[in-house]
Amino acid sequence: MTADGRKAAAMIPAIRIKRIYEPAAKGDGIRVLVDRVWPRGVTKEKAALDLWLKEIAPSTELRKWFGHDPARWDEFRMRYRKELDENDEAVGQLNALIAKGPVTLLYSARDAEHNQAAALLDYLAS
Repeated sequence: MTADGRKAAAMIPAIRIKRIYEPAAKGDGIRVLVDRVWPRGVTKEKAALDLWLKEIAPSTELRKWFGHDPARWDEFRMRYRKELDENDEAVGQLNALIAKGPVTLLYSARDAEHNQAAALLDYLAS
């Protein structure tokens, strides 16, 4: 997680991010997958999801453009923030869950620092 992500997590202690390939834990709270595409090799049982909120994930075009390239991270975050600003329904749905208690945003990317869950956490903290 980036320094910004750690700062955001400290500001919103009820939200965590976690790779979906890690086992579910009691402290995860509500587990929300924030990927547009279902993660490879993960069964629905193993995922232990409460919600797959694919509507909050970056658009397919943005996801493909980013390609998890750290050199594009800052631009990705700006573009994703714009998409989130225009996505009141999904952001509202996630905020309603956060108001109920701990939420873990799940992602499948290998890079723990440069992924949509980290960008989403930063967005929610701002």
